[in-house]
This record gives sequence, C-alpha cells and structure tokens, in this order.
Amino acid sequence: MAAVELEKASKPKEQDNAQDVAERQAEFAKLIGSRSGGVYMPPARLRALQAAAANDKSSQEYQRLSWDALRKSITGIVNRVNIANIKQVVPELFAENLIRGRGLFARSVMKAQASSLPFTPVFAALVAILNTKLPQVGELLLTRLISQFRRSYKRNDKIVCQSTTTFIAHLVNQAVAHEIIALQILVLLLERPTDDSIEIAVGFTREVGAFLAENSPKANATVFERFRAVLNEGAISHRVQYMIEVLMQVRKDKYKDNPILPEGLDLVEEEEQITHQIQLEDDLQVQEGLNIFKFDPNYLENEEKYKGIKAEILGENSDDESGSEESSSDEDDEEAVEEKEGIEDRTETNLVNLRRTIYLTIMNALNYEEAVHKLLKVQLQEGEEIELINMVIECCSQERSYSTFYGLVGERFSKLNRVWTDCLEQAFGNYYTTIHRYETNRLRNIARFFGHMLANDAVSWVVLGSIKMNEDDTTSSSRIFVKIVMQEMMESMGLKTLAERFKDEEVRMACKDMFPTDNPKNTRFSINYFTSIGMGVLTEEMREYLKVSFG
Repeated sequence: MAAVELEKASKPKEQDNAQDVAERQAEFAKLIGSRSGGVYMPPARLRALQAAAANDKSSQEYQRLSWDALRKSITGIVNRVNIANIKQVVPELFAENLIRGRGLFARSVMKAQASSLPFTPVFAALVAILNTKLPQVGELLLTRLISQFRRSYKRNDKIVCQSTTTFIAHLVNQAVAHEIIALQILVLLLERPTDDSIEIAVGFTREVGAFLAENSPKANATVFERFRAVLNEGAISHRVQYMIEVLMQVRKDKYKDNPILPEGLDLVEEEEQITHQIQLEDDLQVQEGLNIFKFDPNYLENEEKYKGIKAEILGENSDDESGSEESSSDEDDEEAVEEKEGIEDRTETNLVNLRRTIYLTIMNALNYEEAVHKLLKVQLQEGEEIELINMVIECCSQERSYSTFYGLVGERFSKLNRVWTDCLEQAFGNYYTTIHRYETNRLRNIARFFGHMLANDAVSWVVLGSIKMNEDDTTSSSRIFVKIVMQEMMESMGLKTLAERFKDEEVRMACKDMFPTDNPKNTRFSINYFTSIGMGVLTEEMREYLKVSFG
C-alpha cells in the first residue's frame, strides 16, 4: 500500500516539473521576443529561464540567447582595443564566431570608430589582422563603409563623411582596400568643389597621401594638380584655401606626422595581406540582415565548423577532448603560451618591437662603443642576430651621408663573436642581391658600410664571390654598389695593398667571377668596368688572359 501511494504521489510531481520547465521556456521565449528594456526580470529568475532554454541547444530560445551573448562580447572587445593590447584582443575576437557575427563586428567597429576618430588606425590594424584569416569580415566592413560614404555624400552629411573617409583611408594604408577606391573618392570630392567637399578631401588626403605618394605617384600628382587648380579658381572660402596650402606643406614634409602605418601597428606581413578591390560605383551588398538574429536550423553543425576554423587560426590542438581534460595544468599553461606565441608570430609583433628597441638604442648612443655595449644587452632569441645586423645597416642607410659610427659598430660586433661575423657575411649577400630596391643615397651608405667591413677584415673577402662582373648578372645599381665598395676599400688600404690582397690564392678563388677568365666577352666587360672606376691595376691578369688566348 505504501509503495502504491508513493508512486501516486511521485507522478504529479514529475508532471509538475515538466509543466514548470515548459512554462519557463514559454516565459523565456516571450522575454527574448520583447523589445530590449521592455521587461525587467530579477537575475535569479532570468538564470532559471536561461537554464531551461539551455536544455535544447538547437532551440530558437537558446540560439537567441547565444546571439545576444555574441553581440555583447564583440562590442565589448572592440570598445577596449588599443595599441598596447591589440595582440591580446585578436585571439579573443577569433575565439568568437566571427563568421556568424561578422555583421555585428562591422557595426560595432564602425560605431566605435565614428565616436573615437583618433583610434581609427588601431581599428584599421585590427581589421587588417582579421582580414588575413577571415577575408569575408574585411570585405563586409569595407562594403558598408563605401555604402555609408555614398549615402552621406548625397545627404551632405559632413560629419559622417569625414569619419567614413578616415576609416577607408586607414584601410587603404593597411592594404585591406585597394588604392583605387581612395582615388575615386578624391575625384568625386574634387569634381564639384564646395567648402565641405574640399575640407573632407583635404582631411582624407592627409591620412592616405603618404600611401598614394609611394604606390601611385602619378595619380597622386594629378590629385594635387586638381587641388592647385581649385586654389587658383578662388571659388572656396579663405579658410578652406588655407587648408589646401597647409596640405601642400604636409606633402613637402613627406607626411611626417601622418605615416602610412603608425608605430606599433605594422602587424601584417605583406605576403599575408588580402586586398579587396571594391569600387565606388559597384553594386554593393551591405547584408543588413547579418545585424539581426535569425534562427539557424544547422546551428550546432555550423558552430562545430567554426570551432575547427578557430583551432586552425589560433594553432590550438583539436585532439580528443577527454585527452585534453586529463592533461596536467602545466601542459595547459604551455599550450596557452604556444597559442599566444602563434598569434604574435602571425602579426610579427615581437619582431616589430625588437626592431624598435634596436633602433632606439642606436639613436640614443653617444658613440659606437656605448652603442655596442647597449645592443649586447638586448634580449635576442636564437636566430634573431641577423635582425640586429640588418637594423644597424638600415639605420646607416637612412643617414644623409655615411657615418663611420655604423662601420665601427659593425666592426666591433664582428670581432666579438663568430656568430656576428656570419650574420654580416650573410647580410652582404642579401643586400647585394636586393640593392636595386634602394635609392642612390641609401645604396651609397650601405656600400661604404661594407667597404669599411672588408677593408678592416671584419668580414671574409670570400663574400665577394656573390659578385659576378658581367653584363647579364649586374644592374646599374649593383655596378654602382661595387664601385663604391671598392673605392672605400682603396681609400682605406691604398691601391697597392688592395691589389696585393686580390692576388691571395683564397681571395682569387672566391673572386673568380669578379675577374672572369672563362669568357672573352665577360673578361672585356670586367676589364672595362674596373678601368673606368680607376682600378685598372686589378685587371692585369685578365688582360694577360686575353693576350695569351687571342694574341
């Protein structure tokens, strides 16, 4: 009898529990269906409703709950990004489902940028990093910005126009947008000049001008010709005319206050950049529907797909979860460190910081001995020694004229450890191969630096084996480079000593392509070259070869 009564008593309780859960789910559905702020719910009651909705993760209630959490998370992350924490923020953003929430991200970052214009370069750098892994995110944002610019231009909304063009300018600087969009915007703004359109054009050019000057110099010159014509026409106010004159001066100063990429925001390798060629007159799909919640019948499947994408981006280990749960806390810490290092490697943040440290150390040293002393204290990981040598050479190349300070720094390093000597020898080969990329003044400084190294035996003369003195394997830049290197060596050692050194058996073997005796055409070319730079004494052996071979 007692068992029967107990069974009868338990059935109503089970029915009551099922009914209670159903009521909670219905109440929660009503709550999330109402407008934001329309209904107040005590936190304890809200948690109970959320727990009821979470029982079925494919339900509309649960999806709506996760959508709201995604929106809040993305907005919070975007609003706290800055130069100092951007490398921590990036993995946090990738941890959210940015494919599902790309509309939310675009809306959040546009809103944040419009209210904080000085932070535009930071937001552009953030978008550039995300764009390398999820290009659909960068494309959607750029499409919406161009669409917003077109609408605001038609409505004469100057404030929105200014904020939008500023964002587009920095996306061009970060190679997310192609420079064609910047030129199209400038053409539109300058076509029918008004005070407002010229003011927006001046601000836009100030932000993107350095990039255009470097990558589209002819188009950039045409833009400034148009600015000059507008100035001469005198149809705009004196205030705006003055703004154009200031812009002309900014251009003369080579945009020193408006660099292409501000310090600390050059975070994407050139080969990883994905540039979207969206144009002003294109039929744009802004996909406003991505901003609002929609029920996804394949929600769980899509979430699993994004987990795989996230693991690939962040370098996470996607092995069996049970195995990872059994791993020790030390291993978890190591994985977290590895994940963080993976992100840093992709954005080159560590390398940028290292180069900045080396540059500042060199610039703040009173003499070469102090510079070497401080540079030796810079924390270098294995294999990063070449970066220090490259920075010394790059700093040397940036000087107006060659400074022996850098030659002495390089010489001291080479005599401290064989590692530095190897790095200098490797750098010689690298710079000789790419010397055609440098303008004449930088080329001259680099050549004199290596001339100093060779003259003082800071590097082995075997490095001259990189030089093949013939018409096919040299360019005008490489011939100038060799000329300056040789002249620097001659000034330091004297022509007689220099000629004697080239007769050394080891040096002769290494420099056989500098003084070729295998092909009469190459031999004559080398003889003519060294004679023209005042070093005919070095060609005696080649002349003898021609005389013996061809009378």
